[in-house]
Amino acid sequence: EKWGDYRKKCWALARTNQSTTLKGKDEMRGYLLLATACDGTLATVAKFTSIRVVCNNTLEVATSGVGGVKVPHSTSFNAQAVKSELGLALSSWDDFMYQMKQLSQRKVTTLESEQFIRRLFEAGDSFDYAPANARAMKSVQELFEGRGRGAELASAKGTAFGLLNSVTEFIDHERRARSTDFRIDSAWFGQGAILKEKARVFAVNLTN
Repeated sequence: EKWGDYRKKCWALARTNQSTTLKGKDEMRGYLLLATACDGTLATVAKFTSIRVVCNNTLEVATSGVGGVKVPHSTSFNAQAVKSELGLALSSWDDFMYQMKQLSQRKVTTLESEQFIRRLFEAGDSFDYAPANARAMKSVQELFEGRGRGAELASAKGTAFGLLNSVTEFIDHERRARSTDFRIDSAWFGQGAILKEKARVFAVNLTN
């Protein structure tokens, strides 16, 4: 349904038949993300990602199992093997959405949200973190407290799901970058993707 071409990377998003609606009519849809780099800097990647409809936030569909498939340019592309591995990854959708439902039921206090954000951005108690991190933390807190798209929905308001989505919205739509393309690149393949996965793990730990 969507495609892009930048920094010698090509990507495409194809919608799957997977979708789930959380309380408050908060819909999440499953997509297959395909990407490669013409200059060999990125392995050919095929992975499933979720998109929250109300805000277009993206989050890789990954639990403790298979998250996606990577094929280095130095190896031959085996379409059947990739298809088989993607079948395993797609089966993790139910587990992933179970996590999201659990997060939507976990209420979060203001103190917990502040501690979560500080830990995520690795800010110490001495407040000597970089100004960029300070801005990021402030933005994420504001998104969680109501500025975020869909922040007032029952699934997100004052919940761990809302806290996670404040992070994904910041990374996908607000984080400073040289351009929108660079922001997308980071959010899907770089430091932004790593930070979103870190936030998912932290949020899930709140339910344990």
